[in-house]
Amino acid sequence: MKIKNILLTASSCLSLLPVMSLAQGPTHPNVIIILTDDQGYGDLGITGNPHVKTPVIDQFASESIRFNNFYVSPVCAPTRSSLMTGRYSLRTGIRDTYNGGAIMAANEITIAEMLKQADYKTGCFGKWHLGDNYPSRPGDQGFDESLNHLSGGMGQVGDITTYFNGDKSYFDPILWHNNKREAYKGYCSDIFAEQAINFIEKNKTGPFFCYLAFNAPHTPLQVPDKYYQKYKDIDPASGFGNDNRPFPKMTENDKEDARKVYAMVTNIDDNVGKLLKKLDDLKIADNTLVIFMTDNGPQQTRYVGGMRGRKGDVYQGGVRVPFYIRYPSVFEKNKDIETIAAHIDILPTLAQVCHVEMPKDRKIDGKSLLPLLMGKEVEWADRPLFFYWTRGYPELYYNMALREGNYKLVGKTNYNAPINDFELFDNAKDPYEQNNIIAENNGIANKLKEELDRTYIELITSENLIHQPPIIVGSPRENPVILNRNDAGGERAIWDQEEIYGKWKVSIEEGYYDVTFKFVKPVKANGRMYLEANTLVKQMLNEKEGTDIIEMKNVFFPKMDCDLIPYYAVGSKSICPFWVEMKKMD
Repeated sequence: MKIKNILLTASSCLSLLPVMSLAQGPTHPNVIIILTDDQGYGDLGITGNPHVKTPVIDQFASESIRFNNFYVSPVCAPTRSSLMTGRYSLRTGIRDTYNGGAIMAANEITIAEMLKQADYKTGCFGKWHLGDNYPSRPGDQGFDESLNHLSGGMGQVGDITTYFNGDKSYFDPILWHNNKREAYKGYCSDIFAEQAINFIEKNKTGPFFCYLAFNAPHTPLQVPDKYYQKYKDIDPASGFGNDNRPFPKMTENDKEDARKVYAMVTNIDDNVGKLLKKLDDLKIADNTLVIFMTDNGPQQTRYVGGMRGRKGDVYQGGVRVPFYIRYPSVFEKNKDIETIAAHIDILPTLAQVCHVEMPKDRKIDGKSLLPLLMGKEVEWADRPLFFYWTRGYPELYYNMALREGNYKLVGKTNYNAPINDFELFDNAKDPYEQNNIIAENNGIANKLKEELDRTYIELITSENLIHQPPIIVGSPRENPVILNRNDAGGERAIWDQEEIYGKWKVSIEEGYYDVTFKFVKPVKANGRMYLEANTLVKQMLNEKEGTDIIEMKNVFFPKMDCDLIPYYAVGSKSICPFWVEMKKMD
């Protein structure tokens, strides 16, 4: 892994504000970031939902500074990389949630690594989704302790220890504690919260950084029955009275999904309550900065505060999320901030609040929110924010947007489209994005498009995007290595299909390996197992009938960077393994 340099001086980092503005707090406060998964803006009581019960988070929000125009990426892995690095996700190598595009480059500097300068103890609990193999795991990126599932979600193809559990994948799971498999009892959100609380207890003398990233309420929508019973009889489309905000039409399936989501959110609320109580019991709440936020809009159709769109969209419903920050000994309580802010601002904010140096040898896209938090709005200058989402790589002008000030330009069109094929919204006057005003505002639209073009070209030429971060095979840091489907490239949208072309981008250390191929379903006998790596091709006949495991023993690889391409050829079929294990034997 590359050596990481952090070179900005603390004095320059603090130059925006008088040093005395933070004098009432500790130099290095504890930091907790609570991030939920696919919980939209409307999935809280405080944001106007009459059904979901979130008394703890609602109370926490009332004690916090509330950023009412806070933005993230339309999907999860990009949001997480931007949160961790202060950079647009494409700069970090993150371009997708799977398809081999959810591996963050090892040369990125995370919040955890940054805080290590001040001897913070660091813990990550829940969903990581920035790489399951060395050198991109939480423990490789600055975390002292980690407990996480693999890939983008439990029960998904990349999480090999829970995928085959089906509708019970959230219960009694096998998780990865400090990169080792461990079995746990209970419901996943309870487990992640409990282990985060244990970490806080162990490090109560501080300073510590705790990143609690719940994988709920992401699909599959599984929740303990006692929580579901609270919602089984509600109609999630009712109860909004004369509310004139746009409301999506909900099918019966949508309503049932909403009931399960609300149950999962209430479980999260209970767990957040346990964590906040622990801070009170330890008498460290005043000197602990706590952030609550979500990673994108809702995956399913339900109330989202009247906004247009949902997860995956660059419209408001996909990218605007709740963001509450509480630091009792320093920040004002119960305050609303309307200024536009984003996930990329978290790292520079924490650098300033925690008196640590910020990365200097790379572009940080975010800016510190401290002037806003300390009531010095005059020291804040607005800047444009870029949004996109498509599978694989960004598709020019398709599901792409740029917001600057009140205006937002949205492209849902062709790469060569004229300006009037775009949409332009004034989000101050039209927060629900119902009125496209581009026809009468071509001048504003063209100016935004120029900035969109500049940002797009800059980001798609990022070094970590052009040279996708490889998985390192044969390192003593991780042996064996399991290559899962979440990180497989090849055909777009490769998932759990059998007959599909798949490959993994790897950097292999020279040596002899035992290679195991696991298939989704048993394969027929008398086919040939192939393993290709650059010019090296290994093949062998499989004579076992009905096996889902094929092994190649004592395979020699020279040191190489390559696309590893395994497939089982039988009859006219070419079957991709579900996962590949490579164990270095020498």
